[in-house]
Amino acid sequence: MVFERDASSHLRLLAGSRAPLRLVQDVDARAQLSEATMARTMEALRDFHAIATSVGATRIVAVATAAMRDATNGGLFAQRVQRELGIRIETIGALAEARYGFLGAVRGLAVSNGLLFDLGGGSMQVTRFARRRLVEAVSLPIGALRLSEKFLESDPPTGRELRRLRDHIQSRLAKARVGRVVSGDRLVGTGGTLRNLAKMDRQTRPYPIGRLHGYELSVDRLGELVDRLAKTREKRRDDIPGLSSERADSIVGGAVAIQTLAEFVRAKHILVSGQGVREGIALRFLKMPVGSPETVKEASLSSLVSRFDGWRPEAASRRRGVAAALQRALEPRAPAGVAMAIDHAARVLDIGRSLDVLNRHEHVASILLSTELNGFAHDELALVSAVVRRAGDRHADVLSVASVRDAFERGLLDRAAIILALADEIEARCPRGSRIAVDCEIGRNVTLSVPLLPSWLAKDLDNRFERVFGRALIIKHHTIVQG
Repeated sequence: MVFERDASSHLRLLAGSRAPLRLVQDVDARAQLSEATMARTMEALRDFHAIATSVGATRIVAVATAAMRDATNGGLFAQRVQRELGIRIETIGALAEARYGFLGAVRGLAVSNGLLFDLGGGSMQVTRFARRRLVEAVSLPIGALRLSEKFLESDPPTGRELRRLRDHIQSRLAKARVGRVVSGDRLVGTGGTLRNLAKMDRQTRPYPIGRLHGYELSVDRLGELVDRLAKTREKRRDDIPGLSSERADSIVGGAVAIQTLAEFVRAKHILVSGQGVREGIALRFLKMPVGSPETVKEASLSSLVSRFDGWRPEAASRRRGVAAALQRALEPRAPAGVAMAIDHAARVLDIGRSLDVLNRHEHVASILLSTELNGFAHDELALVSAVVRRAGDRHADVLSVASVRDAFERGLLDRAAIILALADEIEARCPRGSRIAVDCEIGRNVTLSVPLLPSWLAKDLDNRFERVFGRALIIKHHTIVQG
């Protein structure tokens, strides 16, 4: 992965590639890397190097983990890589791997306390954190590929094999004294196996957000996935939507490991991180701290809007001011999440002008659901997107998660959308360079006095306002008389 720290202090991904190397198969079978595996790894590193230099990377950092730690010829192979490719590989210890995984996985999520697990092919790191700081970490040799190879000999695995596997994992967790989650804790997970499971779960229902970072996988639904996978022959697992073909032979062992851990610590949900060790390494070398979720969220938004030449900071600031004034007057009891959604929507709305002025709401709503915005929960992103989409079209369909569904049922979504649309129309008509003052009087009608506003002919919006708020909207503006 090729990263840069942009002007907003956001960790921005520029390019990436991946290759399944399966080093742990060699290590478990013969305690060392075979010539074929080393050749395959050299080919992948050569390709990665080409991508990095093409993008313009000024520094290349290569890190090896569990399999290279365990391979008797790991050091010799690292020397060969440096000699032939000029890439220095650092084989890091289990604690360093856990620290990098924690830094990368937790920074981009709105979490403060809990347990983080990072499941790879050869090992699982379990880290306890509090106030977004690492407290303690342990590394266990219970990776997805390692477990599948050792315990699941039948295809599909037998009930006896699965019981032995679960007993082994529970024994390892108990011996390592992995503690349970308590009130206020979250179980956070990262790694390709978990992301694959989350993708499979997401495919089973309409879901508005394309990325997996921040997805919540319930332990009950995970159990259903494990049952289905364990009953399916390996060659038929390719037919399961969301499952990567290269994980077909290791997904059952990994899924059982995750399920057993979740049950062991008594978690009901797993918060999926799409980031991990690689991001953690980049954050360290770019000297970027974990920070608070608010700081990370701000950096993500600032980075997003900076990429669009249609975004104007003055217009965004004025629109946010008008929207906040309208929200306080018209929806004073709105939940904090709705008020925040209106503010974020008012801030980013202009990025759509770079794509299509007339249909900018639809484009912005889609961008919010598909781009990488760290620090946001999926509920938050879905609500902001829904507010933007409804502001542009009152009939627009919005795929709901819990926050959107609740706001829709209570009428909050449509009122928030009207507030955003009204703020946008007012800002668009007021001359630049001045702060927009708005005074709101609520009686039988709603009267808005905007001294800076020279005209108002947004009749369709007036009608929408009356339908949603149940009162007629009257706009008092400053009429310029010539002559």
